[in-house]
Amino acid sequence: MEIKLTRREALHSLAAGFALAALPRPGTAATTPASGGFRHSVCKWCYRDIPLAELAAAVKEFGIDSVELLNPEDWPVVQKLGLTCAMANGTTTITKGFNRREHHAAYVESMLVRIKECAAAGIPSVIVFSGNRDGLSDEQGMENCAIGLKQIVGEAEKRGVTICMELLNSRVNHKDYMCDRTAWGVELCKRVGSERFKLLYDIYHMQIMEGDVIRTIQDNAACIGHYHTGGNPGRAEIDETQELNYPAIMRAIKATGFTGFVAQEFVPKRKPPLDSLKAAVKLCSV
Repeated sequence: MEIKLTRREALHSLAAGFALAALPRPGTAATTPASGGFRHSVCKWCYRDIPLAELAAAVKEFGIDSVELLNPEDWPVVQKLGLTCAMANGTTTITKGFNRREHHAAYVESMLVRIKECAAAGIPSVIVFSGNRDGLSDEQGMENCAIGLKQIVGEAEKRGVTICMELLNSRVNHKDYMCDRTAWGVELCKRVGSERFKLLYDIYHMQIMEGDVIRTIQDNAACIGHYHTGGNPGRAEIDETQELNYPAIMRAIKATGFTGFVAQEFVPKRKPPLDSLKAAVKLCSV
């Protein structure tokens, strides 16, 4: 995932007329799995030039159930159109996350609030980040993450919200990011010890860091709560121009019994860009 300020675009003019109290309750958003057994989502930041309401209305027509990585003020915009936000923005940042105890006081409090907001709005998952190493050992960072996450996971269990930490590459896009390998993330899941804490497996990022994507998914499916796509190199189209075989990867995800969301997170090159998205959803509907 490419985290940019554009992810936090707040379309206040569209959302202002909707109050959180009026949001649909859990279970009212689209919940029918797509043909692949999982549901389709799309990351808003990849379509920054398209207003949120316009994007939501368009993607609904070709089988997408969610527009994600949105802040609370944007949730009513997609929900009014019968969609959900499969993965809400959390309050941590890529560079400063749960791997340092000095961040816990602020992040624990703010994430408890965000979890409650997600539950009230029927939003199923919220994203968190490990933070950068900045000289910290991976073992100490993992211990610190577990300490911080255990302070919020009880609320997530109570509210039925899944916290997902994203796996990002530290070679190309996010230098020094700590949660950059599946094995590290899986061990953290074990230490947190809750079904409400899982990994966001970004296929693009883990292709760069590890490769062996299908085997990794098969071996660690129990710890994966969400997926992101993206063509490598360049997080571009997920077609024949790049090195990942997405139909095969989607079949592998389907075979694990996954019924959550797979979100398209590539930067479209075609004009109009929604033609790229429509083609990607078709490619991934195995």
